[in-house]
Amino acid sequence: MNTTTTNPNTTGHTVVSRERWIAERKTLLAHERELTHLHDQIARERRALPWVRIDKNYVFDSAEGPRSLSDLFEGRRQLMVQHFMLGPGWEQGCPSCSYMADHTDGMTPHLAHRDVTFLAISRAPLAEIERFQQRMGWQFKWVSSNANDFNFDFGVSFTPDEKAKNEVTYNYGKQPFESEELPGISVFFKDDDGQIFHTYSTYRRGVEVMMGTYHLLDLTPKGRGERDVPYKMEWVRHHDRYEPQPKAEACPGCASHS
Repeated sequence: MNTTTTNPNTTGHTVVSRERWIAERKTLLAHERELTHLHDQIARERRALPWVRIDKNYVFDSAEGPRSLSDLFEGRRQLMVQHFMLGPGWEQGCPSCSYMADHTDGMTPHLAHRDVTFLAISRAPLAEIERFQQRMGWQFKWVSSNANDFNFDFGVSFTPDEKAKNEVTYNYGKQPFESEELPGISVFFKDDDGQIFHTYSTYRRGVEVMMGTYHLLDLTPKGRGERDVPYKMEWVRHHDRYEPQPKAEACPGCASHS
């Protein structure tokens, strides 16, 4: 018998037979496959984008001393950069960028074996980067662009003049000023002649590609649990600043079933 009920102990969610659930799961599976195929198509289009040669000589401050953009590849052909929001004089890095970075250390060995070097770049001086990185316990490479125009050229840092005009170019369009630093991910390629090319950058929700926790939360009944507000990541904290994990509240009527 294929019955449908509404159970008050499941916050009013519909409860059905296993057969009905399988049928509806197969419908959803068809949509998931469509999304997967679309994702593959977009990835092909992304790889087919034209490139822009980088002619400017960027020099970064690193734990090993001054390093050119070419040096940052560390012998590999591909370089992936997290534009991490940590400006000069900031007490700590952006919580959302930190949320991204929390997923990084486990990925870097796998990326390296696919010819990709990953690192973070911020405009804060190196000493301020290292202090925050030590606090967070991260191991990935992180360098400072404090002495060059890299952050400005790639549209993630903004000048006092832009702030005064209340207009910046971010995510390929004009928008009101909201912060002197904003997040992004950029990718570069180096050829056999040592020429470096900018191949891709993504901003705004595009940086969710690094947020593995989000993708897992999307599988759960409660989802991301975010309010309908412009900055939906307001719940995110630095991983050492969360309150103790709350216990689940007892559901109404559960005592009568115990």
